[in-house]
Amino acid sequence: MISYEHYFDWAATAPGDEEILKAALAASLEHWGNPSSIHAAGADAREALEAARQRAAQALGVPADTLVFTSGGTESDHIPLLSVLSRPQKGSVLLSAIEHPALREMAKMVEGCGWKAITVQPDKDGFISPEDIVAHLQDDTAFVTVMAVNNETGAVQPVYEIADALIRATEGKRRPFFHVDCVQAAGKIPLDLTHRGIDSAAFSAHKIRGPRGIGLLYLSRELTAFLRGGGQEKNIRSGTENLFGAVAFAACLEKYAISPRNPRAQERYDAQQRYCAQFIAGLQETEGCVLLPHCRGTEAGTGRQFSPWVVQAAFPGIPGQVMERALSADGYYISTGSACSSGKHSRPILDSMHISAKEKESAVRFSFGDATTEQAMQELLAEVRKVAATFRH
Repeated sequence: MISYEHYFDWAATAPGDEEILKAALAASLEHWGNPSSIHAAGADAREALEAARQRAAQALGVPADTLVFTSGGTESDHIPLLSVLSRPQKGSVLLSAIEHPALREMAKMVEGCGWKAITVQPDKDGFISPEDIVAHLQDDTAFVTVMAVNNETGAVQPVYEIADALIRATEGKRRPFFHVDCVQAAGKIPLDLTHRGIDSAAFSAHKIRGPRGIGLLYLSRELTAFLRGGGQEKNIRSGTENLFGAVAFAACLEKYAISPRNPRAQERYDAQQRYCAQFIAGLQETEGCVLLPHCRGTEAGTGRQFSPWVVQAAFPGIPGQVMERALSADGYYISTGSACSSGKHSRPILDSMHISAKEKESAVRFSFGDATTEQAMQELLAEVRKVAATFRH
């Protein structure tokens, strides 16, 4: 069995929380009915499902009726975007160039249906500004999306400021729907979903030690789902509900969501900020290493916020896949970027930041999780230095 002591690809997927998954399995075996059935077995399963929804809502600090269970982060991103297709009048959708492929690629499909997709580029440090979002708004813009935390650079986007800017810019007009991909934010940074102007947010359980195949969609504003079926989840996401996944996801949010309501998770977050600062300092002292974006860990990055769970760096002259395979051979697991794009050679997020070809080719991502120890991060640093020295001489 592969140990995850030296697993540093948590942004791709997190090792499951064994205690939570076992408890969720037991609950799904006990409440085995279809939650949509009206007989006693169905009512029993429905009660368990709604209890999970209530627990998830309490952990996120939102009303339970704002949460919709989905099959994962991708579907939670798709539902709000595809809702524009139910509108009689076509218009435009606005998205940042650093979005996950779930939104970036689906926007192309929406464009094929007659809508206009407008892409907003980040600055050289990978941040999207509220001013640029507003500058790209059209009179017919119906949908805007900017992710909370970038999955490759760890850059925390100013989504609250963007929400405020959209409200101000559209005063007296119909405000476009604002969606936030929070897949890399839940359990990683504090979140305030109740901030005015955030209309929806996407979450995925397997990023915070839950099972694959279950997600959440937060909706503070009504939308009309484009895809229809049996009418489950208030007709937003049809399909038989995944009770096992819902129970497990709720438990993971209770345990890992960072907020004043969860002191243990807040303490772990504070500790991770220290561990990450030490790790970055070590990378800066490593010959030939370049942090991406370049401002990270420097005075130039003052005021910029980054997730302490994701660090991207380049080792010009050493292809990223070479670094990844060399570390893997010694039992250290990292990645060259998003797992959803691992089979492709393009790096659209780094392209949008105008990262040089040499740095882009050698870029790797280190990502951490709740079970990552300070010692393990220092051992990773030592191994990275050893590999870099081997291939540089």
